[in-house]
Amino acid sequence: MLSVDYNPREKQSMTQRRTNVFVSQGDILLVDDTPDNLRVLSAMLTNQGFEVRKALNGERAIASVKTASPDLILLDIKMPEMDGYTVCQRLKADPETREVPIIFISALDDALDKVKAFSVGGVDYVTKPFQEIEVLARIEHQLRIQKLQRQLVEQNQELVRSNRELERFAHVVSHDLQQPLQSITGFAQLIQLKYQDYPDETILNYLDRILDSGSRMQRLIQDLLIYSRVGGEALEFQEVDCNQVLHQVINDLQAAIIEKQAILTYEHLPCVLGNETQLLQLLQNLIANAIKFVAPNTTPQIKIAATKQAEYWLFEVQDNGIGIEAHNLEQIFEIFQRTKAAKDYPGSGVGLATCRKIVENHGGKIWVDSQPGIGTTFYFTIKDASASFGQTTRSFSV
Repeated sequence: MLSVDYNPREKQSMTQRRTNVFVSQGDILLVDDTPDNLRVLSAMLTNQGFEVRKALNGERAIASVKTASPDLILLDIKMPEMDGYTVCQRLKADPETREVPIIFISALDDALDKVKAFSVGGVDYVTKPFQEIEVLARIEHQLRIQKLQRQLVEQNQELVRSNRELERFAHVVSHDLQQPLQSITGFAQLIQLKYQDYPDETILNYLDRILDSGSRMQRLIQDLLIYSRVGGEALEFQEVDCNQVLHQVINDLQAAIIEKQAILTYEHLPCVLGNETQLLQLLQNLIANAIKFVAPNTTPQIKIAATKQAEYWLFEVQDNGIGIEAHNLEQIFEIFQRTKAAKDYPGSGVGLATCRKIVENHGGKIWVDSQPGIGTTFYFTIKDASASFGQTTRSFSV
C-alpha cells in the first residue's frame, strides 16, 4: 500500500511557490503494479497540470514508451515478472528510449538498492513513504534539465549550421574575388613596367602601394579558401608518416628558411592516423609562424618533437620568437584575431584558426604556452595509427 505524507501547509507553500517560479508541465508515465499507488500518484500529478499515463507492469510500460515517448517516468522497483531495474535497463539499451529520464520510487531504502538504481540509468530516487512536495520538486528539476538539454542541442545544431554557411560564404567570396584582384594587380604591374623610368616618384609610389595591397589581399583570399576547405571536405584517414610530412614542409618553406637562416631541430616523428594534406597544412602553418614571428636580428630556432601519450601522440612546435601575452592565448585560434605584437608582421589571422580546425577534425586538441620575449610552444594531439586500426574514413562534408 502506498503511503503519502500530506501536510496542508506544505500544499499551500507549493501552490505559492508555483505562482512565482516557472513550472515545467509534461507527459509523465507512472509504472507500478499496485492500482492504488497509481491512482494516488495520478491524482497528485494531474492536479498540478501534468498529463499522466499509467502502466501496471514492465512490458506495458516499455510498449507505452515506444508508442509515444513521455517526458519522464516514475518507476517502481518491486514488480512481478519484470522488476523496475530490468525495465530501466531495457529502456536505456534502446536508442529510441534511452534519453527519457527515469525516477525510481520505491519502499526499498537500502543504500545498495539506490546505488543499483543509478547504475542501471536512473536519474533520481524517491523512497516511500514520500512527501508530495518532494516528488513534485524532483520531477520539476528533471524536466528543467531535459528542457535545457534540448535547448543546448538546438543551439549546437544552429551553431554548426551557421559555421557551415560561413565556410560556404568564405569559399564563394574568396573564389569570386580572385579574378578581379588578379586583373587589378596585373594591370598595375603593366603600368609599372611601362612607366618604370617615369620621373614622377609619387606615381610610382602609388603603384607600389597598389601592388603591395593586392599581394596582401591575395594572401588573405588564399588563406580563406584553405580555411573553408578544411571544414568542407570529406576526409580520408589513413596511416601518415609525419617524417615525410615534415620533410615536405621544409621543402615548401625552403626560401623562408634560407632568408631567415632558421635552424630547425627535430626528432624522429611517429606515424599517425590522419589526412596527409591537412597534417601538412597544420605543420606548415605552425613552422611558418615560428620562422616569421621573431624579433629583428634574431635567428629563428625551431624544435619539433612528439611524445606518446596512451593512444595519442603529443606534438610540440617550439620557437624563440616574440611570444604571446597570456590574455591572448585563447583568442589567437579565432579567425581574423591577431595580437597587438603580431600586427607588425604580415599575415591574415586565419592560419591558427585553420590549425585548430584541422586538429579538431582529427579528434585531437591544440593549445599554446608562451612567454613574451622568450618564445612559444604549440602543442597538439593526433591519434596513433596503431591505436585506430581499421578506422579509415571520417566525413566532414557540408
